[in-house]
Amino acid sequence: MQRHFACSGEGFPKKDEMLKLYLSSAYLEVRCFFLTEDEATSRGLLSMFTSGGLAPSLEIINSTYTGIFHFNLTLFSERVYWLITIPRESLTKNTGVTAVEEWLVRISLHHGLNIYSTEGTLLDTIREPILQWNLGVKMGKAECSRLQPHVIDLKVTKSPCANDVALLAFIMNATFNGIYIGLSFSGFWKYDNTTWYNMTENIYSELEEDLTDLSVVDIVLTNHFLVILTSLGLFVSRDLRSPSASALKFSRAEFCGFERGDYVKGKLWYNENCFANKESFEVDYVSITFDRNKTLSESSACFYSAEPFHEWLPCIPQLSRGVKTIPLKVITFLIDIERNNGIYLLSNQKETIASVNILKNNQPSLQSRFPKFVFPSSFSVPIGMVFHPRSHFLYAYGNQIWLSMDGGNTFDLIADFYHDVIRRSFHSFYTSDITFVSQHGKVYFTKAGVKRYSEIGSITDKIFTLYYDHLGYIHKLTPDHFEADELLSATGNSRAIFDKVPDMGFEAVLAPQFISFNEIIFYAYVPSNEPKATKHTKKFNNLHFGKILYSRKTGAAYIKKVLQHENRKGFLSSIITKIIDPFGVEQVSDSSCVSSSIFITNAGNDVYKLTLHLQDVKSSFQQSDLEKTVVIPSHSSFLITEVLDDMNALAIATMPETVPINMTFSKDKWFLYNFGLNAERTWNIFSRKCNYWFQQCDKESLSLSIQRYIDLGKHYSLKVKIIPTVAEIKPAGRNDEGSSSLAFIIWEASTECFVTTFVSVVKSSCSYLRFMHHVPRTIIPLEDWISGIYNDNQGFNMIKTLPVNYRPPSQLGIAIPLTDHFYHADPSKPIPRNLFLKSKKTGKYKQCANMSTREECNCTDDQKISHAVAFSDCKEKVPRYKFPVKQYPVSLQIFTLEGSKPVDLPYLVTVTEVNKRENWILQHSIPATIAKLKSYLESRLKVSVYNPEALKISIQGSELFHFKVTVVPGVTFCNLVEEFQIYVDAAPLPFPGHTLIAIAAAIMLGGLIFIVFLFQLYNIHPWDRFQKCLGKRK
Repeated sequence: MQRHFACSGEGFPKKDEMLKLYLSSAYLEVRCFFLTEDEATSRGLLSMFTSGGLAPSLEIINSTYTGIFHFNLTLFSERVYWLITIPRESLTKNTGVTAVEEWLVRISLHHGLNIYSTEGTLLDTIREPILQWNLGVKMGKAECSRLQPHVIDLKVTKSPCANDVALLAFIMNATFNGIYIGLSFSGFWKYDNTTWYNMTENIYSELEEDLTDLSVVDIVLTNHFLVILTSLGLFVSRDLRSPSASALKFSRAEFCGFERGDYVKGKLWYNENCFANKESFEVDYVSITFDRNKTLSESSACFYSAEPFHEWLPCIPQLSRGVKTIPLKVITFLIDIERNNGIYLLSNQKETIASVNILKNNQPSLQSRFPKFVFPSSFSVPIGMVFHPRSHFLYAYGNQIWLSMDGGNTFDLIADFYHDVIRRSFHSFYTSDITFVSQHGKVYFTKAGVKRYSEIGSITDKIFTLYYDHLGYIHKLTPDHFEADELLSATGNSRAIFDKVPDMGFEAVLAPQFISFNEIIFYAYVPSNEPKATKHTKKFNNLHFGKILYSRKTGAAYIKKVLQHENRKGFLSSIITKIIDPFGVEQVSDSSCVSSSIFITNAGNDVYKLTLHLQDVKSSFQQSDLEKTVVIPSHSSFLITEVLDDMNALAIATMPETVPINMTFSKDKWFLYNFGLNAERTWNIFSRKCNYWFQQCDKESLSLSIQRYIDLGKHYSLKVKIIPTVAEIKPAGRNDEGSSSLAFIIWEASTECFVTTFVSVVKSSCSYLRFMHHVPRTIIPLEDWISGIYNDNQGFNMIKTLPVNYRPPSQLGIAIPLTDHFYHADPSKPIPRNLFLKSKKTGKYKQCANMSTREECNCTDDQKISHAVAFSDCKEKVPRYKFPVKQYPVSLQIFTLEGSKPVDLPYLVTVTEVNKRENWILQHSIPATIAKLKSYLESRLKVSVYNPEALKISIQGSELFHFKVTVVPGVTFCNLVEEFQIYVDAAPLPFPGHTLIAIAAAIMLGGLIFIVFLFQLYNIHPWDRFQKCLGKRK
C-alpha cells in the first residue's frame, strides 16, 4: 500500500475521497492519518513525526479571512491519528441563518513545509439558509428510480456563497406530473448522498384551481430565496433566512396573458454574486424571458424583480407616445450591480444588439450608459448572456462566444462555431473555469477573461448537465448517476468525465513558411473547388490560438497568432508559431526528389512549376509528394498541388512576392516538409501545458477570490507574482458606496493552468472586521476579570462587581435611578432602589426579558465582559477608580486586518453617557483648520463634537458611568461606535448630605458661642456652680 497523508471530519478517510468538513453549533473536529500498509507502521510514523516536533496544521481560508490552527503534538491512548478540536467560537461567533461563505481548508503536515498536504472545504451547516428548511416530502431510492426513465432534462443551481450546496431538478415528460428536486451539501460527489424531495404539494398549494402537467422548467437559488419556474407559473420561496418547522412555502408571481405554453419556453437569468456580510447596496435580481414577441395588450415578454421578488416589472422601460423603435426580442436581461446598469441582449431577424441602460431607483431607464453594440451578422443565433460569478466578465453566446470586460460597452469575439450552437455555460468562481456545451455535445473550455479557448471533449449522454463544486471540480450529472474526476489534482482541470482529449486539428494541408530561425508561418490550404459551406472547416480560428502544433514525424511549435486572409489564393488562414522542437524534414527514403536540384518557373494564374535537375537517376516526383511543401530559406515556400510527371510538379506559393522565378536551387539549398493528408493527417494540435506560475504575495489572503474594503480617502494595493515578474495594482478610493471587481489576467497563460485569472472584489464600504476599540488606562488580564480581583500598587481593587439588578444613580439622587438599563440582571432577585414611582416606571430587561432566572438569560462569557449597552443585562464587572477621576485619557484605536492605528483627524467623535448622567466634562483641542467643520457638524447633529486626539474626561460623580463614543458620519463608511464604563468609588457623600452636615456643625458652633456670650452677659459662672455642688456632696 502506498503511504499517503489523509484527513477526515469523522471516521477513517477513504482513498481519493475529497475532504469535506462541517461546522456544527458546538465544535469542529478533524482527524489526520498517515496511512500505510498496517496500523503498527502508521502509529510508528506518527510517533516519529511527533517526537520530531512535526504535527499537522489546519489553514482555514475565505475571501476575507485566513486562520491557522495547529494540531496537538501529544498523542493519546495509542491513537493512530492526530486530532484537533476547535470550538465554534474560535472560528465564528455568529449563528444567524444567512448567506455565508464556505471555507477552503488546507491541511499540511507542518505549516510552511510543502510535504504531505491535502485540501477540502468547511461548510457552516447551521447558517446556510437552504439547509435549514424542510423542502418537501423525502423520496427513497425506489421512488427516484421510477422517475428516472421519464426525465427529459436536468437543471442545476447552487448557493452563491457555498457552491457545494446545490439543487438538481428533474424536468419530467408528460407521463409524470410534479416537482422533484435533489439537495446536496457535499457537491454531488456521490449519488447516494443526495436527498430527494417531492415538492409538488408546495407548488399546488399556491394554485387556485386544479391544474395538471406540472414540471420544473428552470430553477435559481439566490443568496436568500429559491425561485422555481414551472410549467404552471413562476414561484418564489419565503425568505430562507427565517426557517420554520413546516415545509417551505412559495408565492406565485402573476404575469397577465401568459399561459403554460409560454412558461415551458421561459428562461431565468441571474447574476451570481455572494452576499456574505451583505451591504445595503447589494441586491439580488432575477429576470425571466419568454420565447415570444409581446402582444399589443402586454407590457413586455421580459420581466425582472429584486429580492424579495414580490413585484415583477417589465425589463424594457415604457417609451413615450409617438416614439418608434425597431422591434427586438429580449434574449437576456441582466443587472450589473457593480456599475448599476441593466444589460440587454436583443435580437431580431436582421441584427443582434447589446444595450446598456442606467438604473434609476433600481429600475432600468431610457438613458443609455454606452452606445449600443451591434454584433456582426455572423452572430445569427444568440442564445444567452451571463456574467462570470463574482466578476465583471460578461459572455454572450450562441453560434459564437463574445466577451466583454467593460460592462457591455464593447465585445471581443472568442469563438465561432458556424453551424453548431452553444446551449449552456457552466462556471467556477474559484478556479475561473468556464465550460460551454454545444447542441452537438461538444465541450469547450476557457478561463474567465482569457481570450482563448480549447475543445476538451464531448458528451454522448442524452440527458445530462454539468456542475462545478466549490473547489472547481467539474461533475457530470445524469438522472441515475453522477461522474467526477477520480484523479483529484490541485494543479489542473478535472477532465476525466469527458471522452479522450481531442485533437484540435482539422482536415487541411499545411504549408510552412520560415520567417526567422525560430518562427514559422503555417498556411492552411483550401482547394479552389471547396464548397463555400465547408470552407470554414479548413481554416485556423481562435480555437488554435495558444495551442501547440505537433508533427507526427518530429517537432512542435507554439501558436502565437491566428491570421485570416481574404484575397490570398488557396490560403484563407495562417498561424504564426514559435518553434519549440525543430520539425523533421523529408529524407531520401521518404521522397527521392530531395536528392536533386530544383528549378522554379511561373506557370501562370498564381501557379508555379517545379522542375527537378537530376543529380541522381533515382530522383523523381511521386504521387506521395502531393501536399508536401518545398521550403527555400529567404524565399517563398511552395505547396505541391499536382505532380505532372517524374520531373515536374505544380505548386502554389505561400508568399508570391518573394518567389524566386527562373532560379535553380541545389539539393542542399531547399527542403521538403510533410504536413499533408495523403494517407492520414500528419499533424495535430493540442493544448499547451501550463507555462506560468501564479503566486500571491505573503501578506495577501491565500484565496483565489479575495474581497477587500476601501474606506473614504484610502487605497488598496494588490500585489501578485508571476514568476519571474511582479505586478501591482493600486486602485484609488471611491467617494460613494459600491463594489468593483479587479481582475489580474495572465494573457499568455495556457488554459491548462490551474490559475490564469485572479479576481479581487473591492468594496467602497466598511469591512465587518473593522471596528473601534477603547484602550483603558489600566489593562486588566482576563483571568483577573474572571476572579474579580485586581489590586493596584496601593492595594486598591480595580474591579467592581456590580450588585444584582443594579441601576446607576440619576440627578435626583442615588436612591432614585431613572435609566432603563439594568446591569447584572437577575429576574429572580428583588430590584434595589425601586421605592419611588419614577424608578418603578423605568428599568427594562433586555436579554432577560420574560425570563424567570438569570440562567435562562443565556449570557455568554463574552457578553458578561462586553461594554455594549445591548448586553447590560449580562454585565457583571466593571473597571473601578477612586474619586475623583481626573484627566482620564479616552484612548481610541481602529482595528483592521492590517493592524491597529489611533483614531485621529479627520475623524471627529461625539461622546454621550447612555444613562443620561452628568457630572462629567471632556477636555480636547480643536485645530483652527477644522473649527468650521466642528461648528457645522454640531449644528446638524445637535450634539457636541470632539477631536479624538488627546481627548480626556473628568468625572465628579460617583458609581457607574457608561460612555458611548461615536465617529461622526461623512468621514468613514463604517459606523464606528465604542462604549466603555468607569465605576467611581470612595466618593464623598453626595449632595445634599455633605452640605447638611456643614450647616448642622455651623449651627451647633454658633449656638455654643451664643450661650457663652449669655453667660458672660449675666455674669453666670457654670464652672463655679459645678464646684459648689460637688463640694456639698462631699
